[in-house]
Amino acid sequence: MQTMLERRRLLGGMGAALLVGALDGCAAGGRGADGRPAEERAAGGRTADARLAVGRPATPAPRLELAPIRAQTDRITQLTVCTRPFRAQGPRLDVEVIGNKTIVHNYGHGGSGWSLSWGSSAIAVSKAMATGERNVGVIGCGALGLTSALLLQRAGAAVTIYARELPPNVRSSLASGVWSPDSRICLEQNATPAFKQLWQGMARQSFQTYQNYLGLPGTPVEFIDSYYVSDGPSQRRQPQSDSRPAFAELRRELIGDLIPEGVDIEPGSHNLGDRYLRRNSFMMFNLSAYMRMLVVDFTSNGGKFVIKEFHSPGDFAPLRERTLIHATGYGARALFRDESLIPVRGQLAHLIPQPEVAYGLFYKDVSFVPRRDGLVFQVVGDNDYYGFNDESTVPDTVEAAHAVETIAALFAT
Repeated sequence: MQTMLERRRLLGGMGAALLVGALDGCAAGGRGADGRPAEERAAGGRTADARLAVGRPATPAPRLELAPIRAQTDRITQLTVCTRPFRAQGPRLDVEVIGNKTIVHNYGHGGSGWSLSWGSSAIAVSKAMATGERNVGVIGCGALGLTSALLLQRAGAAVTIYARELPPNVRSSLASGVWSPDSRICLEQNATPAFKQLWQGMARQSFQTYQNYLGLPGTPVEFIDSYYVSDGPSQRRQPQSDSRPAFAELRRELIGDLIPEGVDIEPGSHNLGDRYLRRNSFMMFNLSAYMRMLVVDFTSNGGKFVIKEFHSPGDFAPLRERTLIHATGYGARALFRDESLIPVRGQLAHLIPQPEVAYGLFYKDVSFVPRRDGLVFQVVGDNDYYGFNDESTVPDTVEAAHAVETIAALFAT
């Protein structure tokens, strides 16, 4: 359960520990990374003035003052609902020959599509380029389609994306925008050693690629602090009684070095009342800016879009490309009659942006993410079966109000 909560707090990033380690390894002019002469460090690292300070009371940590969130239902700008494509056995990445077309599949990532997109697409692109074709088509224009297309271009292919709709009118635009690489990625019983090795490679490659998007105009990718909030001293919830199969939780075991260590913050040292906080850092995507950047990169490299709807694999026959990467996500359920795909409903309530709010929250099964294009509130439920096998895309105003009001309660006086 703890790892499930960590995923819901959406941890990510290398954290300050790596930076500190790198700095400690640097020295110039006989001084350490902290600028102290070598002889001072050898003598215990204290100057005469510093030695006089021994015994003085430690300076208390500054009080945490989180900018108040204007969590009001009348500030909701839209409600969006997506159906995440879960497969019990994990993503489909095999190769299939249909007629004269070689189809490389790249779909079924549950709630981890954006998070694993670069690593998963690298696998798909390797298989596509192995056919020897240098004109390759991509079916679908979401997270996996766009990254597949860009990686194909970098491998020297001429690429056309075929899709019914383009961003922002694709399912991937409806994601929450957080790095959550093992969110409903497969069932625990299917997380074999081979699958774990595959997943770890995808997660690490994706994480590393995202570092190239930090600090760019529009802030497509950034790290923020997020606070898990509880009303009692325990930062753990008791597992829910559920006889259904457990979802795989891989992050702590396989990429624990990418997870910053959490910090507990006691009542009285912050402005959220008599509650207990645990701070972590995670990576998030501002999807409006990020998707626009991917589209611009693709077209700038000579990529082309063709608006086209496919109803069956037979509709691929007229395409000029002999090799295709298929990345339609949940759309594969209808297109390929893939009944292994199970929808997982997720609804976001978007509120007017607040630039001064640059932190996330998780409280009473509600997640809050401060995206630049609008504050995002989501009821995530008490376990990963929340929204499971629910293909409804009708917005639920009651659920939205509950999400907003739950976070608003943290700032009530």
